[in-house]
Amino acid sequence: MLHPSRPSQSSRPPRPARRRRLPVLFPSAAAVLAVLTGCAAPVSDAPAADEPTVDTHGEIAGAEELAEPAVGLTSIDPAGRVSHLDLLDESTVDLGTVRAPAVVHTDGRYLFAADAAGVSIVDSGVWTWDHVDHFHYYRAQPALLGDVAGEGVATVATSNSSTTGGTGLFFPASGEAVLLDTEAMSTGELVESFRLERTPGAGLVVPVGSFAAVASGDEVTVHTADGDEVAVHTADGAEAGEGVRCVAPQGTITTRVGAVIGCEDGALLLHVEEEQPVVERIPYPDGVDAPRATAFANREGRPRVAALAGTSGIWMLDTRDRTWTLLAAPEPLVQVTAVDDADANVLGLTPDGRVLVIDGENGAARAASLPLVGASLTAGDAVTLVADQQRAYLNGPAEQRLWEIDFADAARIAREFAPERVPAFVAQTGR
Repeated sequence: MLHPSRPSQSSRPPRPARRRRLPVLFPSAAAVLAVLTGCAAPVSDAPAADEPTVDTHGEIAGAEELAEPAVGLTSIDPAGRVSHLDLLDESTVDLGTVRAPAVVHTDGRYLFAADAAGVSIVDSGVWTWDHVDHFHYYRAQPALLGDVAGEGVATVATSNSSTTGGTGLFFPASGEAVLLDTEAMSTGELVESFRLERTPGAGLVVPVGSFAAVASGDEVTVHTADGDEVAVHTADGAEAGEGVRCVAPQGTITTRVGAVIGCEDGALLLHVEEEQPVVERIPYPDGVDAPRATAFANREGRPRVAALAGTSGIWMLDTRDRTWTLLAAPEPLVQVTAVDDADANVLGLTPDGRVLVIDGENGAARAASLPLVGASLTAGDAVTLVADQQRAYLNGPAEQRLWEIDFADAARIAREFAPERVPAFVAQTGR
C-alpha cells in the first residue's frame, strides 16, 4: 500500500506554453464577463462550516490574488487526458494525463479521478475563498498531484475549503477510510492524515471542520485528524456517544451549516460548536412515502440542497431550518441540483437530455432547454449538470459539447463549446 507524500517532479506537467481557443458556437462573452464579476453568492448569516482558526483568506505561497473568480471547466477525456477551459477568455490548456477514471469528484478546485486502483488528483490551480461576507479569488500553477492507492472505486467527500481541513476517501473493496490533509494538498503534497481499516463495502469519510466522520456499515464515528475516535454531542449538548446509528449511509454534501450524510430514515447534519463535533438527526417527514435521497447537489456551499426521490420526486433539504420538503417533479428526472437563489430555482435533467428550470417551492416547471445530451444519457455517459449563481454548465460526451445555460432567461443557451477532446468528465473550477 502506497502512502504518497510529496509528488515527484515527473508527476507535474511542464508549465503550459500553448493556449488554444475552442470553437464557440453561441458567443455571448460580454454578458458572461459582466455577471462573473464580484461576489459569487449572497451573504449568509451563518459561518462557513470549515472556516479555520487562523484565517489565511485562502492564500497560499506563490498564488496570485485576482479581482474576480477565474472560472473554468476542467475536463478529463476517456483516456485520462486533462484540459482546462478558461470561461473568461475562452482558451484551453492541456494539463497532462491521469489514469482513465470511472468517476470524478470535485470541490471547485481539485478533481479527484477514481478508478479501481486508487484516486488521481488534479489541481486546476483556480479557487475561491468564501469569507462569509466577501470572497477572495486565486490562481496558481495547475498540476497533477499524484495518486492515492486503494482498492475499489473510492467515494470522495470534500469540504468548502480547498486550502484547509481534510478530504475524505473511502475504498469499498478494502474498507480503508483515508483522510487527506487539504492544506498540504494546496502546496503540492499528498499527505494522509489517517488511514483506518473498516469493513469492506459502501462507506464515506466526511470532513467536518477539524474532524472527519467515518460512515461504514450502519454507524458513523467521528475522528480527529490523527485518527483518534471522539465522542459527539447532540444540539442540546447531550453526549451522543462515539458511534451514531445511520442505516445504509449514502450520499454526502457540505453546506455553510455543516456536513450532511444521507441515511435510510433521513440525514445526519454534523458541524462543530466550541471545538466539539455536534450531530443532529433530520428525519424524513412523517407519513411521506417516497424513495430516499442518495445523492445531494447544490450551488457550492448554499444551505439548501436537492436530491432525487426516485424519478418522479425531488427532495429539498434545508440544512439551516433542519427540514425536508418533498416536491412532485414536473416530469421524470435523472439529475437535480439546487441553485438556492432568491427565486428558489432548482435545475433538473430529463431522460431525453433537456435542462428544466423548476420552482423549488412548488415543483412547477418554469422553463426548459431543447434536448442537449440525449445521446450521452442513452449511452450511460457521465453527464454532469452544475450551477453557480448566474449560469449552469453541462457536458455531453457523446455530443462532444459543453454548454453554458442562462437558467434565469428561459434556459437560454448562452454559449456552446466544441472541445477537441471528448469531455467524458467535467467540473466547474474557480468557484
